[in-house]
Amino acid sequence: MKTSLSKIKYWVFDLDHTLYSPKIRLFDQIEVLMNIYLQNTLKVSEEEAIYLRRHYWEKYGTTLAGLMAEHEIDPDYYLEFVHNINLENIKIDAELSAFLNLLGGKKIIFTNGSRMHAKKVSKALGIYDCFSELYGTEDAMLIPKPKREAFQNIFDLAQVDPNYGMMFEDDPRNLVEPHNMGMKTVLVGDFFKADYIDYNTPDLNSFFQKELNS
Repeated sequence: MKTSLSKIKYWVFDLDHTLYSPKIRLFDQIEVLMNIYLQNTLKVSEEEAIYLRRHYWEKYGTTLAGLMAEHEIDPDYYLEFVHNINLENIKIDAELSAFLNLLGGKKIIFTNGSRMHAKKVSKALGIYDCFSELYGTEDAMLIPKPKREAFQNIFDLAQVDPNYGMMFEDDPRNLVEPHNMGMKTVLVGDFFKADYIDYNTPDLNSFFQKELNS
């Protein structure tokens, strides 16, 4: 392992579009269910629902956070509703599983989705047993990334020391606070240059192939 990774003791992974490729289009299903939820709950058109879903995500960090702030909805029902998706397009990722098992220290998932969503998807990928703990937005007291308090809540629960940690995310804004807290940061997906991003990689397997085998 490269010297730059040798001090890492805590590996924190986002879930959607980080542990699996966006090409699977799994999150498309979630967005459709979000739109339906918004239409049914707020009595708006599909066009208005699409706008509100994006607006809340941009303003509050997640659509759920916006709904809670502006409409006081039931978060448990929302999380169950929008994560009721078909996982048949997910294939076991044996290569990623092997790489994860090479990492020393604690490995956790922290998603803005639900804990159950993280469990179902990681099991479908064949990587569930690679992690010591899985955390959803409910574990962060429904405070979403990119807010610092969300990360602090999870790091306290998981006993993660950010100074010896690495955060993997597909959304650049969710790497700002981990960087400020002392973590090494990895942006997974499209290249984006910023002083709070230490590594860019198209996918996790490419990152570990380069960093663990060189």
